[in-house]
Amino acid sequence: MDEAMPWASTYDLIRASAQVHAERPALTFLHTGQPGGASTTWTYRSLLQGIHQTANLLHSLQLGPQDVAAVLLPGGLAYHLALWGGEAAGIVQPLNPLLSEDKLVSLLQASGAQVLIAHGVDDDSQLRTKALRLQAQCPALHTVLLVHPDGGPLPAADVLPAGVQDFHAARAVQVGDRLISGRVFHPHDIAAYFHTGGTTGAPKLARHSHGAQVFTAWANAQMQGFQSTDVTINGYPLFHVAGVLPGALCSLAIGMHVIIPTSSLFRNREVVQNYWRLAEHHGCTLMSGVPTVLAALAGVSLNGANISRMRSVRTGAAPLPPELAQRFEQTLGLQINESLGMTETAGLSTVAPPGLSAPAGCVGWPLPHARVRIVALNSDDQATTQTLPAGEKGMVLYQGPNLFSGYLDAAETARSFTPDGWLITGDVGFIDTQGRLHLSGRAKDLIIRSGHNIDPKVIEDALGAHPAVDLCAAVGAPDAYAGELPVAFATLKPGRHVTEAELLAFTAERVDEAPAQPKSITVLDRMPVTNVGKIYKPELRTLATAAVVQRLIHNTLAPLQLEPVQWPQVQAAGDAPVAVDARATPADAWTALKPLLDALPVKLVLHAP
Repeated sequence: MDEAMPWASTYDLIRASAQVHAERPALTFLHTGQPGGASTTWTYRSLLQGIHQTANLLHSLQLGPQDVAAVLLPGGLAYHLALWGGEAAGIVQPLNPLLSEDKLVSLLQASGAQVLIAHGVDDDSQLRTKALRLQAQCPALHTVLLVHPDGGPLPAADVLPAGVQDFHAARAVQVGDRLISGRVFHPHDIAAYFHTGGTTGAPKLARHSHGAQVFTAWANAQMQGFQSTDVTINGYPLFHVAGVLPGALCSLAIGMHVIIPTSSLFRNREVVQNYWRLAEHHGCTLMSGVPTVLAALAGVSLNGANISRMRSVRTGAAPLPPELAQRFEQTLGLQINESLGMTETAGLSTVAPPGLSAPAGCVGWPLPHARVRIVALNSDDQATTQTLPAGEKGMVLYQGPNLFSGYLDAAETARSFTPDGWLITGDVGFIDTQGRLHLSGRAKDLIIRSGHNIDPKVIEDALGAHPAVDLCAAVGAPDAYAGELPVAFATLKPGRHVTEAELLAFTAERVDEAPAQPKSITVLDRMPVTNVGKIYKPELRTLATAAVVQRLIHNTLAPLQLEPVQWPQVQAAGDAPVAVDARATPADAWTALKPLLDALPVKLVLHAP
């Protein structure tokens, strides 16, 4: 492995690519979502020069290998300077701009960040204002570097307060052909802190070594056969491990051309609507996105776009609905292959290589030099030491060169590993006779909405604070687009009365992040519990699924004015799959309804007419 992967750091990797591919395009930023619209391209030579300047600027601010530079930026070219220049100088901490100010403060205080590289203009994002407030609340944060999105200096009339500098103006005067620190890198040096544990929940910072990040980039390219002539659109946000490592560093390691689709990335509707024409215009050969993005793209007409160069489609971060995989292949002629990754494995654990024909849920083989093991679960759904044979479901454990270096919290680290050093992924699955991993569920209760993890405890704590609420729990309700949407259930204290609207408003005020705010709150007469008194969430998920199915039935069949006896009957009990009895339903009505039910990422028992 040392011979195949000789780079000690992400800096060494990018520098090696720049030596071989100096004049080839590395990054192209699209200013609009229109094909042929304004764009800015950096070659590998100019990218490396910018990384040198950024690292040297941070070095001049007394940032050393153990110190942290945080990043609060939208998508764009400057993010790559912050990432790779930050890792060349010290430790980089990408921050999710959608997090509340309180959450950002807690993350910055946990890391002890000394420098913040942030969006530098006043606009609807409010990121500049937020960055300056963060500086006031974090004593260790001695410098904020404001970034003008057009790549030039801030306006001359822009008076900056003490401790604030113009990022592009300050880096422009730095040496661009080398690291003035003379730093010698080691694979075990810490490169980054990534926030994990969901978009909500207490701060949990995972430490990535340079060696782990480099391994992910190398192994991903090896297993997927990437080439320097490949072109891809990276619409993942760069505060997310998928966008930084499999999405960006892997491409830079090979000498590929990466397209950044505006500062809003895949949240830009114009980008989504023009995706296939953009792919044709830039000659894209690879594409990647979470299932919700792929679902949106599956609904966009090719409109004459020639995508014959596209040879690989990759997804991960959330379950792939079988219906979506089938629709992609039938309408676009493209096969979707899945991967499994998590922050704790530097973004990648297993890969289904291009061309592999496998059912949805098959996430392929472990990376080279890595291993996956399935062990039995005990009565509390915790991993045991009993290794299971092929075909039997259990907890997925992982070992490999890209394992993270633990959390900042040592106690949290200890809970994440078995005594003999295997990472407990929290996923449930099995290994088939070919050695491929198949996922069948999660031991954790995290709600995965569009690839983002939501900690149900945040919702439960907020809802449980209502004076009328006795017990409450949050689960994920199946959604054809988002995978899961957060919903909640509650029982009320004796003699208390409250409406769903009041509970929703009360909870929304106390849940910082909009994606984590529950879509519905159902008041129950009794809360399902286990024999030992724990809330039994599988039964709640059944109730949530039944409600989604009932709503689909109503919205689809109400306009047809059928007799009540002709409507499908929904049966939900305990934790058994929801059943839909449509034997009395007219065939044409069932034809309209069945594809919507099939698109839900959950098992249903369907009785057709």
